[in-house]
Amino acid sequence: MRKFTSWFLALATGVLLCVPALAQLSVSGKIVDAEDGKPLPGATVRAGSFRGTVTNEKGEFSLKDLPKDTDLLEVSYVGYEANFIKVQDVDKVIKLQRSTFNADEVVISATRANAKSAVAFTNVGKLELSKQNLGQDLPILLNFTPSLVTTSDAGAGVGYTGMRIRGTDATRINVTINGIPYNDAESQGTFWVNMPDFGSSVSSVQIQRGVGTSTNGAAAFGATVNVNTNEFRKEAYAEINNSAGSFNTFKHTVLAGTGLINNHFTIDARLSKITSDGFIDRAKSDLKSFYLSGAYFGKKSSVRLNVFSGREITYQAWEGTPEARLKGDREGILAYIDRNGLNDRDAQNLLNSNSRTYNLYLYDNQVDNYQQDHYQLISSHTLSKNWTFNLNGFMVKGRGFYEQFRDNDKLSNYKLPNVVVGSQTISRSDLVRRRWLDNSFYGTTFSLDYNSFKKLTANIGGGWNQYDGNHFGEVIWARYASTSAIRQRYYENVGLKTDFNLYGKVYYQLTDKLNVFGDAQLRTIGYFVKGDDNQRRQQNHDVNYNFFNPKAGLTYQISESSTAFASFSIAHREPNRDDFTESTQQIQPKPETLQDLELGYRFQKGRVAASIGGYYMNYKNQLVVSGQLNDVGNPIKINVPESYRAGIELEAGAQLHKQWKWNLNATFSRNKIKNFTEYVINYDDENGGYQVTNHGNSTIAFSPNVVVGSQLVFTPAKNFELALLSKYVGKQYLDNTSNETRRLDAYFTNDLRLVYRIKPKWLNEITISALANNVLNELYESNGYTYSYVYGGQTTTENFYYPLAGRNFLVSLGLKF
Repeated sequence: MRKFTSWFLALATGVLLCVPALAQLSVSGKIVDAEDGKPLPGATVRAGSFRGTVTNEKGEFSLKDLPKDTDLLEVSYVGYEANFIKVQDVDKVIKLQRSTFNADEVVISATRANAKSAVAFTNVGKLELSKQNLGQDLPILLNFTPSLVTTSDAGAGVGYTGMRIRGTDATRINVTINGIPYNDAESQGTFWVNMPDFGSSVSSVQIQRGVGTSTNGAAAFGATVNVNTNEFRKEAYAEINNSAGSFNTFKHTVLAGTGLINNHFTIDARLSKITSDGFIDRAKSDLKSFYLSGAYFGKKSSVRLNVFSGREITYQAWEGTPEARLKGDREGILAYIDRNGLNDRDAQNLLNSNSRTYNLYLYDNQVDNYQQDHYQLISSHTLSKNWTFNLNGFMVKGRGFYEQFRDNDKLSNYKLPNVVVGSQTISRSDLVRRRWLDNSFYGTTFSLDYNSFKKLTANIGGGWNQYDGNHFGEVIWARYASTSAIRQRYYENVGLKTDFNLYGKVYYQLTDKLNVFGDAQLRTIGYFVKGDDNQRRQQNHDVNYNFFNPKAGLTYQISESSTAFASFSIAHREPNRDDFTESTQQIQPKPETLQDLELGYRFQKGRVAASIGGYYMNYKNQLVVSGQLNDVGNPIKINVPESYRAGIELEAGAQLHKQWKWNLNATFSRNKIKNFTEYVINYDDENGGYQVTNHGNSTIAFSPNVVVGSQLVFTPAKNFELALLSKYVGKQYLDNTSNETRRLDAYFTNDLRLVYRIKPKWLNEITISALANNVLNELYESNGYTYSYVYGGQTTTENFYYPLAGRNFLVSLGLKF
């Protein structure tokens, strides 16, 4: 790893030192409102991929030392029509026209960070997403953004996928779609599989690292992913995109839009289908989705209705691969079979499967089957030049199950009496069960935005939502059915969660160079669970929380080419459903607290833009798995008093040559729990005791010390692009013990991407794309789990991994009409 880090730093330093000498051009001007001629402070001016600035309180901007071949400036401001101006045509005064057609940007601006927010963030546009969008899920499309690590149960980026940012998992990453919360209210996780091909409807994504700015929904306890689908397209269009690739992966997408009708209306639609066999055995995916959006634009108001839905049927690949199988260790496999009591069918499956594609499940309908429907009503109203009011309503309806074959399970687990046949009493049976979730999630979000067009901008916003979920289980078949009815229901419980938040944000320009940012949020949560769960335990939880989350920051413009910022934020997070349902009377979960200090420096000159940021995320009462089990043997989380994440994030972009462009990022971090104590269940102890080990300062699970992403892009001809995409992730531990025998090894993957666009006279555009993933055939895993126990005087540790695909391919043909 030291060699890799040294190589990276030397290469990045060389680029930063050498490339600026190529710059020769400067441009300056003033941006004003076209109607009244007043300046627009905070407007964005971009020159190419790497250079950009914002206007000062007088609406003035200056960009020096631009590459000599810079030809276009993009000038934009929230709520105004963007302008593309040739550099040689830049007047001293650039006029922007206010327009309700850009109200979609206004709606999400209250929850997004900007250049003066004093937080670390990355924006990803539609064009960049489209280059990667050949069928894989949104986390995979974002793989090369800073501090991000992706996972895929099926091994090829289709089906169940996930992401971690700065080592934090999905339950700690706030996700919004058009400012509306998306995280599952109970688990606080994000299930991208419920939104197949959603990337085809996304216009932009902003990732905020750390606490970020106040938003709606689940607590941002490590990162925020803000997704925007709303995009105004003035002209009618139609697109067809078809992809095919390894593991029988196919993606078919049709998009169409009316453009602007009668100067007031637009309708946009998408229909998608994705199928894949998956890299892991039998890990098939059958995914369908649609997106429909209709908008009305008035003189001062806009209203948009979004309806989108996803239906997924995925064969389960949840259990992972035992370590012995992954290593091809036959003696280890046989020992695993013996100590876990595998029957002959499952033993033969384990012995004879491929080491990297093994799947425990053999039942032909061992699937997850779920549909989720979204309804969003989004409105923006210009009250005056200075005031805008945004009001949104939403509803999400989900219903589905996962089906499992159970071998020789106890009838009593399903509220069924034993079967008596003559003198024989049958207490066990093969059976098939379904575990259902039927839920509704609905609410509103709102913001009142103020812009003085001088020194002050502010937002007052918030939201209210309620989740109503019904969890229940059914037996749909049994070899010995006992007294069961059709669809025997053996457990049922309900969860009701209400979430209300109110926030205020202020940006104030103290001096020409210094901007102050303040943000405060009040959040109140009520959560109620009642009924019996799938372990036949009675649940009765009724808890309420009130949180105050303040944030403050400073942004200082050192010069026209460099900016520094600092911020401090506090966030709180409530326990999730499993934290309550798996808890014991002795160990009850407490809410967690995060104190986040962010420092950053941004620099741009010539053909280079770069930044360096530092962070210290100090956790109080973080919930982690320690090895302790509840009364039915399931792991429970405990609050550890002190833990932290500290790191440095580097980003750089350089136009090496007219045909060569390089984007790269790197994160170097320490992620520690202070005085972590591990509990290993001792089955030799009749009283259910533990083997206890204090590990001192240990590394937090799934938190690599090094994450590097690189995109080297070569454009040999107009509309033809080749890219080498590289990702390095340092070793990760499967638990919090820092035990070297329980880890994911570091990995370094390389992908090749080709994009070729043709613009014939008879068609708007033909796009041919190809992705060669993991071209060097790296054998690696980015996810897994572990558990240990003491039995027969010996300590046994079982490690499981989720192998990812080796060399694989995807190709795509897109037609735009």
